[in-house]
Amino acid sequence: MRIDRKTGVAAIGAAGLLGLGLYLAVPAAAAKPSPTPTASSSAAPDRHKHKHPRLHAARAARGVHGEMTVRRDGKFVEMAWQRGQVTARTGSSLTVRSDDGVSWTWNTTADTKVRKNRAKAALNDVANGDRVMVWGDQNGTTRTAKIVRVPDKKDRPRTTPN
Repeated sequence: MRIDRKTGVAAIGAAGLLGLGLYLAVPAAAAKPSPTPTASSSAAPDRHKHKHPRLHAARAARGVHGEMTVRRDGKFVEMAWQRGQVTARTGSSLTVRSDDGVSWTWNTTADTKVRKNRAKAALNDVANGDRVMVWGDQNGTTRTAKIVRVPDKKDRPRTTPN
């Protein structure tokens, strides 16, 4: 069987479009698998919807601390986050030591939101030795906490290196 040039070009074009479609669709489907319904899914709260998606991203990465520059209200601002153990707490500051030995002092304000065991809490509820996740603004070496989160036992890492 002999294929003329016009049919061959059309077949190659169709195969190319099919390949491009698969190239784009397969990674997207693998990254976001469709959920399978379960009997308890309607009763369980959706833990994947977060008010602070950047905090969720940092938590999911399981990093210990970081700094970044983001655009907020048309300006570039520096932000920082840290996961670790509280080593000191005063009325207006919190010192956190990460597992890699880095200690940062975070200033706290009346606007600092504190969550402990998934409930609203006060800064006085945070004690020395608590494992925390802190997120806030950075100006040079000065860090101001916007969010201090003390996770419940289910959210804490199972092992911590020495």
